[in-house]
Amino acid sequence: MTLSLRGRLLIGVISLVVIGLLVANVATYFSLQKFLVGRVDDQLRSGVAEVSTELGAPGPSSNRSTAFPPGTVAELLGTDGSVVKTKVVGSGFGATTSAVTPVLPRSLPSKGLDTPADPYTVTGSDHVTQFRMTDWPEGRFGGQYIVLAIPLTDVASTLSQLLQLEALISLGVVLGTALLAFVIIQLGLRPLRRMGEVAGDIAAGDLTRRVEPATPGTEIGRLGLALNAMLSQIEAAFGRSTASERRLRRFIADASHELRTPLTSIRGYSEMLRRGAAESPADSDLARRRIEEESVRMSALVDDMLLIARLDQGRPLETEPVDLQVIARDAAADARVVAPQREITLDAPGKVVVSGDDTRLRQVVGNLVRNALVHTPGTTPIEIAVTTLNGTARLSIADHGSGLRTEDRERIFEPFYRADPSRSRDSGGAGLGLSIVNAVVAAHGGRVDVKETSGGGATFEVELPLAPAAT
Repeated sequence: MTLSLRGRLLIGVISLVVIGLLVANVATYFSLQKFLVGRVDDQLRSGVAEVSTELGAPGPSSNRSTAFPPGTVAELLGTDGSVVKTKVVGSGFGATTSAVTPVLPRSLPSKGLDTPADPYTVTGSDHVTQFRMTDWPEGRFGGQYIVLAIPLTDVASTLSQLLQLEALISLGVVLGTALLAFVIIQLGLRPLRRMGEVAGDIAAGDLTRRVEPATPGTEIGRLGLALNAMLSQIEAAFGRSTASERRLRRFIADASHELRTPLTSIRGYSEMLRRGAAESPADSDLARRRIEEESVRMSALVDDMLLIARLDQGRPLETEPVDLQVIARDAAADARVVAPQREITLDAPGKVVVSGDDTRLRQVVGNLVRNALVHTPGTTPIEIAVTTLNGTARLSIADHGSGLRTEDRERIFEPFYRADPSRSRDSGGAGLGLSIVNAVVAAHGGRVDVKETSGGGATFEVELPLAPAAT
């Protein structure tokens, strides 16, 4: 298992080819051996009469001439097992005393009178040559035996050549298969190598890289699709994590900055009160009043930050049927009291009931209306509307001021962000109003957006799901 995938595949392919060739070669060898030996056996059976004639057996002679291979031996054995006569094939039967003869077994397996035994194999007198032979008792010779033995030299030579040929062919096939398999495996694993390179780049920090191929046509392509989908999710999650970390750092920095101002004021007035309370009652009253005002302001700021934190953590709000028409009507009435010189209109023809927290939803509408009052000229109109569309409650608050820049619209709901940084904290607040609006609306399963008002200005739109009974 320490080998590479390429090595394991190559070993597997070569092993299968070697096993296949080995099985095929063994089957071919034994099939050819059986065929050749069977042919020799047929010659043994068909040459019985001819051999009897050649050895001078009385009776009808045979004119048949069997094409025995050179070295074929015909022997006449006496009753005591000694060789009486020998005929060896050279070019036809002749007497060749120097020829290799078969070594006969002690007991000849003859079946019966004039009936040849089934062919069997024996060793030659040179202990090298193999003979295929048969024997039968010849009654015309008075109990003597006739032996016919055909050398298997040609068979052995043919099988030896077959082995050499099979070895050469097998070696060529294995080498060719190994080379071809290596090339194919190299090409097949190239996409995996590219994936590894891409993974290395991603590990180095380049989350934009993607693997190839990424098509559903092949297994590697489908793996590429899955990896790319996973990488997209990782990149998105990493981006969200980075953005969240960036927002957290900015939030902490802004919160520290916002809290430092009232704390500095409280410290300064406390110091003034400690030094001059007995000498100047007016200064003492001023210091106490300012300490109280800054404390209240700091408490409100902390409460707003805690509210945003609780909503971001997903803590549940109170849920009850709330009529947005009533909230919008109350917010319009409050705005007319605060800014009697403005034209504030309300378009809420019917009840629009949602499930939510009445206090927090009033805070949403109040913050949006106050934002329009604070950030627009004192004579510009404000339009409040409450409608329903496709099972969704829609609340819009439109002003006709100078509007928002594109970069401001993208960050307007971030904590402590001010579209107009020149405003003082007394007039413009700490920059948490719209952040609270966004967090409360999100906690109610809705969304808030800002777009440009027709003719100039900004329109804030809140969408909330209607209460089940109202849909």
